[in-house]
Amino acid sequence: MADTVHPQQTRPLGAQISHMLKDRGIEVIFGIPGVHNQEMYRGIEEAGLTHILARHEQGAGFMADGYARATGRPGVAYVITGPGLCNIMTPMGQAYSDSVPMLVLSSCLDEVAAKRGQLHQMKDQRAAAETVCDWSHEARTAEAAYTLIDRALSEFELQRPRSKHIQVPIAALEAEAQAFAPRTEARQQPALARSGDISQVQALLSDARRPLFVFGGGVGDTTAVARLLKATKAASFTTYAGRGLVAPDAPLHLGSNLARPGSADVIATADLVIAIGTELAEVDIWRVHLGHDAPLVRVDIDPEVLNDAQGAGVQILCDADAFIRDLADLDVAKPHTDWTLQEVASARVRWRSEIEAERPGLLTVVDALHKAVPEETMIYSDMTQFAYAAQEVWDMDRPGHWHHPYGFGTLGYATPAAIGGAIGRPGMPTMAIIGDYGFHYTMQELGVAVELGLPLPIILWDNGKLGEIEDSMTRAQIAPNAVVAQNPDFCKLAEAFGALSAAPTSLQDLPDVLEQALGADRPTLIYLTPSITG
Repeated sequence: MADTVHPQQTRPLGAQISHMLKDRGIEVIFGIPGVHNQEMYRGIEEAGLTHILARHEQGAGFMADGYARATGRPGVAYVITGPGLCNIMTPMGQAYSDSVPMLVLSSCLDEVAAKRGQLHQMKDQRAAAETVCDWSHEARTAEAAYTLIDRALSEFELQRPRSKHIQVPIAALEAEAQAFAPRTEARQQPALARSGDISQVQALLSDARRPLFVFGGGVGDTTAVARLLKATKAASFTTYAGRGLVAPDAPLHLGSNLARPGSADVIATADLVIAIGTELAEVDIWRVHLGHDAPLVRVDIDPEVLNDAQGAGVQILCDADAFIRDLADLDVAKPHTDWTLQEVASARVRWRSEIEAERPGLLTVVDALHKAVPEETMIYSDMTQFAYAAQEVWDMDRPGHWHHPYGFGTLGYATPAAIGGAIGRPGMPTMAIIGDYGFHYTMQELGVAVELGLPLPIILWDNGKLGEIEDSMTRAQIAPNAVVAQNPDFCKLAEAFGALSAAPTSLQDLPDVLEQALGADRPTLIYLTPSITG
């Protein structure tokens, strides 16, 4: 770090951390104060940061996650030693698996090896946190804290973004510290593909008659994607996280149907597969092998992805968008393709029919809600059958506007994450979709949305049970048990928090109910059950 420091007065390190975060572009902190981390709160107002008081550290973590996904900026959370950190570890695991830039700053005890029986004591909380995040380090000095904060923020920009944790001993937070060094504006450029790699893929494309692209959440440049598909006349899939990268009316787009078993048969007919910005993880394809017999090209910023069991013959470590732009700029135009509009359309119709058969009547509700949702709405969904079906049939018209707990797969994500997203996009429409059981996990965060006056519609799908688990037990020939819980009157519960509620009995009522919710001065719980289909 530079030797010069800001000409600010010496402050307790806890206060300096808040000032440093503000200096580095952070605007919002999510968290809960306690006696162990209260020094971190000393500088919040003085630095001009906005603090969002969650009702539980898990909610604070999901809010930080939702804020980061909505804005592209890091979501930052302050938590206490021990239970505070444990409570936020589930959101940290979710952010890690879904490549979300989340920074958790916690207090920690000064000594744990030679002293027992302390408040909030854990045997090794740093090591515990490291199991669910990219890295977890203890900063015992001001200089170490400043270095680690800058390291985290830099890695969010230059590497695959994943959750990180910094803990600071209570005595260090309380101690006077010199100010941090000025931030440096110089940043490395994203990793670029070598010209030889681009030329190799160009040559493969020139020989291919049935090229296929798979775009994941690591891609963001829709204009470059459109140019590339138009030039190559290739078919395409997106992962769930990549939905919206390809226009819904693109002629050879196979949608977000990689999880359909039949997608493997379609992929097997391609003579070149190029997967960009995607792990092709279990939660993307729900099978061991993608299904390709042709050469596979993998493009990703994470070297671990390039060397997985899919066996990519061509591995390119670089930024996904930079690669797509470079490739589209080359002469990759093809005069024709062996893909046909009919086979693509037939596959999509077949897959939709399969989903309808698996979840009778549900797509009718999904379609009605889709039609009612205004453009630019950012959606946060939970682990619920409604979302599982919607992810496959709800074509997005832009990327990065449907967020789901894909990898870690936790319940209770949608409500607090949508709150974070709404905070990050003031004046823009935001909506949550959650199931009856998942709502129980984080329902208390409804109080935060009321407190902030957020016009947030929360679609609560109540099928009265853990429907997905019941179905899985049935398929495994296990008598379903422990899948039904006593539910409250959700509308009265929402009103008790000070929120609004609505329970439409007809799908025709959805547009008006949603419009009113998006124009309200507080959140609205919109209660839906399977009976709405009549």
